[in-house]
Amino acid sequence: MEIVDYVAINEWPTAINTIKKLKPDFYVKGGEYANKADDVTGKIYDEEEAINSVGGQLYFTNEETFSSTSLINNFLTPYSEETKIFLDRLKQKYSADDVIAHLKGIEDMNVLVIGDIIIDEYHYCSGLGKTAKDNIVANQFIREEKFAGGVLAAANHLAGFCKNVTLLSCPGNTDEYDIFINSRLKENVTKVFYKRNDVPTVVKRRFVDNAFLIKMFEVCYLDNLAVMPKDVEDKILDYIDKNYKNFDLFLVTDFGHGCLTPKIIEKISKKAAKLALNVQTNSSNRGFNLITKFPKADIICIDEPELRLACHDNRSDVETLIEDIYKKMRASYVIITRGHRGSTVYTKKEGFAHIPVFSNEIVDRIGAGDAFFSIAAPCGVNDTPIELIGVIGNAVGALKVLIVGNRSSVERAPLCKYLITLLK
Repeated sequence: MEIVDYVAINEWPTAINTIKKLKPDFYVKGGEYANKADDVTGKIYDEEEAINSVGGQLYFTNEETFSSTSLINNFLTPYSEETKIFLDRLKQKYSADDVIAHLKGIEDMNVLVIGDIIIDEYHYCSGLGKTAKDNIVANQFIREEKFAGGVLAAANHLAGFCKNVTLLSCPGNTDEYDIFINSRLKENVTKVFYKRNDVPTVVKRRFVDNAFLIKMFEVCYLDNLAVMPKDVEDKILDYIDKNYKNFDLFLVTDFGHGCLTPKIIEKISKKAAKLALNVQTNSSNRGFNLITKFPKADIICIDEPELRLACHDNRSDVETLIEDIYKKMRASYVIITRGHRGSTVYTKKEGFAHIPVFSNEIVDRIGAGDAFFSIAAPCGVNDTPIELIGVIGNAVGALKVLIVGNRSSVERAPLCKYLITLLK
């Protein structure tokens, strides 16, 4: 277009930084933003303040609006036939505003997040080929990246949706990670840490192909067999005893690395007003870290393989197993993530809701289940219909698998925009 002199990509989530750098005379937005209250991100107010601060003016165009979302959904649908049928039916019952209202309903919830701290390291490499003397493939180191994983990631995801998040955990004796952990937690996450001097902070170092993000192998730095020192356990028990009444929800992410002892599990189960559990199987605890180690829970969120391990059944259909674990755990909600099959949510009152996957585009699966759990579980406490719990969780998962590792969290504004896209 000859009237355009220059085009650049805005690298920030809003136009605020670009406005302040370029200091334009006019900042122009489409007519759909003229009613500022309709902007689900709320950032139009901040952008208006930015343009005013540099002496510019905000203008809204006044033309017929063709929603790119509607055009894509109607004519270039990215969804499978199953998902399209599901969304068409869902639109008859709920609007995007209905779903977003349930997300807003968890804002003032006070949540205690408990679990294992994990430092995820990605060491990016480029293959050189087979070595001359051994049957191994040599790789050239390119760069490395560290992420706040495990319970740190869960707390950060939740902190984008709840104002008051408290994180209870026990980092190990690897002091070099203390500054890193503190720098990666969001400002509205209150830390309650009791240091363990008998074990290192858990580190999972993955060697990753630099070109395609394919994980080649993993080295874990941990000690799963060490018994938590009594003084650390007593401090955690004492904290729960003194503060449990301050929290609407205990959100537990148990990776099986020693933070959740039998006594702490018993205390949590007795004291939590509402208890949401995500107990995970990984390479170091397969078959030993099951949801059934807890006597009960209000909300259970695990994946299908973990459900089958907990029920000791690899043959029965998922619905039968969900009903089984529902009775054993005396749960109110059971949420099962099923990878490319989407998710299934169950309550005795509403029965089953099967939600198909919304996106097949995957950059990295690491942490997708943690993100799903961190946002979907509080919605269950907020009496969100089970179908919408699954929709919110699947939408969170679809956004999370586009993020490398835990480089960033799933945030409210992109999630709300995505929900609007789904239900347009």
